[in-house]
Amino acid sequence: MTRHDTVSLPTGTVPARFRPPTGSSDAASVSLDGAWRFRLFPTPETGADPADRGDGWDTIEVPGHWQLAGAPDAWPYGTPAYSNVLYPFPVEPPFVPDANPTGEYRRTFELPEGWTTGGRAYLRFEGVDSWFEVSLNGTPIATSHGSRLPTEIDITDVAVPGENLLAVRVTQWSALSYVEDQDQWWLSGIFRSVTLEHRPEAGVAHARVLAGFDPLTGTGSLTVDVEGPTGARVTVPELGIDVAAGETATANVEPWSAERPRLYDVIVTAPGETITLRAGFRTVSIEDGVFLVNGAPVKLRGVNRHEFDPLRGRAVTTERMLEDVLLMKRHNVNAVRTSHYPPHPHFLDLCDEHGLYVVDENDLETHGFIDGGWTGNPVDDPAWEEVLVDRVTRTVRRDAHHPSIILWSLGNEAGSGRNVSAMAAAVRALDPTRPVHYEGDWSSDDVDVYSRMYATSEETELIGQGIEAPLARAEADARRRQMPFVQCEYAHAMGNGPGGLGDYDAIFDRYPRLMGGFIWEWIDHGLTRRDADGTEFAAYGGDFGEAFHDGTFIADGLVLPDRTPAPSLIEVAAVFAPVRIDEVGGGDALLVRNRYAFRDTSHLTFEWTLHHGDDVLSSGTLDDLRLAPGEETLVRPPTDLPLPTADHTPTWWTLRAVQHTADALDEPWFDDAAGPFVVSTGQVAVTLAVTQPVATGRAHQAVDGTVTVGHARFDARGTLIELHGRPVAELRVDAWRAPTDNDRREGSWTDLSDESVWKESGLHLLAERKISAEITDDGAFVVTARTAGPRTRNGFRAVYTWRPVADGSDDVDLHVSILPEGRWGQSIARLGVLLVLDEPAADDVEVRWHGLGPEESYSDSRVAAVGGSYVHTVRELQTRYTHPQENGARRGVTHAALRFPDGSDLVLDANPSRVGGRSVTGVELSLRPWSDAALDAAAHPHDLVPDGRLWMHLDAAQHGLGSAACGPGVLPNARLRATTAEVSVRFASRQG
Repeated sequence: MTRHDTVSLPTGTVPARFRPPTGSSDAASVSLDGAWRFRLFPTPETGADPADRGDGWDTIEVPGHWQLAGAPDAWPYGTPAYSNVLYPFPVEPPFVPDANPTGEYRRTFELPEGWTTGGRAYLRFEGVDSWFEVSLNGTPIATSHGSRLPTEIDITDVAVPGENLLAVRVTQWSALSYVEDQDQWWLSGIFRSVTLEHRPEAGVAHARVLAGFDPLTGTGSLTVDVEGPTGARVTVPELGIDVAAGETATANVEPWSAERPRLYDVIVTAPGETITLRAGFRTVSIEDGVFLVNGAPVKLRGVNRHEFDPLRGRAVTTERMLEDVLLMKRHNVNAVRTSHYPPHPHFLDLCDEHGLYVVDENDLETHGFIDGGWTGNPVDDPAWEEVLVDRVTRTVRRDAHHPSIILWSLGNEAGSGRNVSAMAAAVRALDPTRPVHYEGDWSSDDVDVYSRMYATSEETELIGQGIEAPLARAEADARRRQMPFVQCEYAHAMGNGPGGLGDYDAIFDRYPRLMGGFIWEWIDHGLTRRDADGTEFAAYGGDFGEAFHDGTFIADGLVLPDRTPAPSLIEVAAVFAPVRIDEVGGGDALLVRNRYAFRDTSHLTFEWTLHHGDDVLSSGTLDDLRLAPGEETLVRPPTDLPLPTADHTPTWWTLRAVQHTADALDEPWFDDAAGPFVVSTGQVAVTLAVTQPVATGRAHQAVDGTVTVGHARFDARGTLIELHGRPVAELRVDAWRAPTDNDRREGSWTDLSDESVWKESGLHLLAERKISAEITDDGAFVVTARTAGPRTRNGFRAVYTWRPVADGSDDVDLHVSILPEGRWGQSIARLGVLLVLDEPAADDVEVRWHGLGPEESYSDSRVAAVGGSYVHTVRELQTRYTHPQENGARRGVTHAALRFPDGSDLVLDANPSRVGGRSVTGVELSLRPWSDAALDAAAHPHDLVPDGRLWMHLDAAQHGLGSAACGPGVLPNARLRATTAEVSVRFASRQG
């Protein structure tokens, strides 16, 4: 038997075989999932006898990780640890520390009668992290590794009739940990299912399915090669196919694609076993540098998906897998990269059924070797060749029958070297029908597609044009330029972000060579914990007392740990929509584009509404709008619309592409009970917002120097102390926000993070100095002030002009003119006015606004934002990101009515703001029950406690989001620099 700290192949195992869907074979099997006896030892030299039944030991659930056995309250077997790149142990391959927690598992099982006389008995482990040794009845029989790969062991000759004792020893660390450095929690144990399987005599040992499609003739070809018996037959009753295994049959078929996931039951009948497979006829090809499925160009609008559950880690249930697939389909995702290992096989069954293109990735990452210039990297070490080829071989043999898989990936962030060629050759020998992917092979010597991570939009466009920087080797450069290009990771979805997703998508659409990409990543890996007070929260790196960790970098998903969609997933749904509706021209028309590759738009209803504020003025459908795949058309609002008189709120004509019913064949993911599914939305403003009439009233000053402007009251220095009867804690210009995760890291355009730039300018410690306050000859109350931070000469000169709407009116207008002074850095966070009101129940204030919504939006994350009327409480306006940060902004707000718990309202009506001389609709509105400083200081959402005030931002503009946490920073089209700005708001009160 081999040791855990040696580089060698598994021992005592049988060759990898395919994994047909659960229940598809009539061969018997017994699940060994459930309670196992368990004991954790500090080193692999446990001293535990494999013949020891473990009586008196603890029990643990299989599948599961021992570090999570008591979650969320207790951690009896050690705690999880997170590192992104660097290894949490000394780098001296293949050795690992002596302190190496090792789990001893025990359980008994009954061997069914006749299994060893009428066939063979196998044990199958779907996934064990990291290295393990299997003993049966006290005898060691196998060792294996490849944590996310299956291991099968023939136990026929050591099993006995009746009860058998199964012992499994699992080490946390092993030599193989060096090739499993995937950006995730380090978690150990038997985390996927274990089954006892009967392999009948003359059963199907392995099957290889080739189901191609000829788009010119509509013909499908099917070949099923069967290992093991002779005389096996293949039938497809629906198509009238009945041939011997190994023979090719043809028939007219409906092809499989992610848009129309058509599957056929393929029955493989051997003398000893019958298996029903679900086959999809489809062909993947590359022609003239364009990626094709069934002869049509396809764009991958995808996500990277780690397997994760907040309580179970990678021991993901089938219910969670289905939840992921349905969420993806309902948010217009059409592709998944299985980062960075083969997923549980049932996930691929679901991708086949519901329609997702899959990049199936090998269980390989050696990223930690980058620290040291890749010295000793296993990918370039001949001693590791057999092990790495074994891994990719097991991947392909297990999964090749899935039509959803369109690319094989050799691994992730494992550098380059001789073993890339060996792995690629092994894949092609097993399956020449799919292209090979590996991002680490930039020269593209061994792969079929050119792949990169986090290439900027500018570089991506150059690649699309075929004019990217050349390789030094002319022949390699010429070969690569004939390849399609994919961003296997881009648009890092950490915290509030990514920004710029729409920019990438437009570039992907523009150039045939670009096949799309995969957002990093699907889910925040926040593990559920309870603190001493019983409060549950999502834990990230460092929350378990780890001395070595990478903090919040584990929280970088489109869905929160409990699978609540983050606002970024709503943005993804809008950007990825297979039918896009976008404003074009001078803003008076919509371009409707059918981006489906294989279907027209006949399944959609195009419904429009004309609405102004809370009022729907008219509605209808565009009955003649039917577009073929790839077709587009311009649509304009009807000319006879009942338009209202223009005021400070736009009138919108909104068009939606809506699916009301599902074809069960085409959309098994569609949920009729959930109601209509909105595929896409677009709108134009048919009546623009206009500036409100100029206020004409006059301010009044009392003998004590206080000033009254309508229902606004000031002290003699010009400090606002009361607004419509509500005490005011602060009013000043602001240019700071609680940094996002993207703000805290360097982007592609600067060596400094946005947060560093802002702190250099003192934006996080702004204070205001009043310069003057006077009532002018025309009755306005004008306050001049300067706002600046410590140690800097930079600042903002502000002129606040207050005026009652009319004499005797309680309503009051505020116009703020902002002028930056000094020399500023590359960006500022926001530019506008901060108004703080005393309000003990700020959480419960109801906000009804006219503007963009319903979710938060920013200058580079706004495709999903739709103009309309919306209502939320202040509590509901907050996004509870796993790591607290700037959130909740609503753009283009022209009207907001705040209903306070006492029943009174404060109404805000905003004129167009100006930024650098450019007019923008309304203001960007943010409302919180705590300050930006508190938001910045919080480590987790439950750290945020309402402070008895309502913090209101009325911004002319805010800096974009970008993707600097791992990728490009904010693009120039969304970058906010210090500039002139104007904000104009009317305040009114209404008694409820």
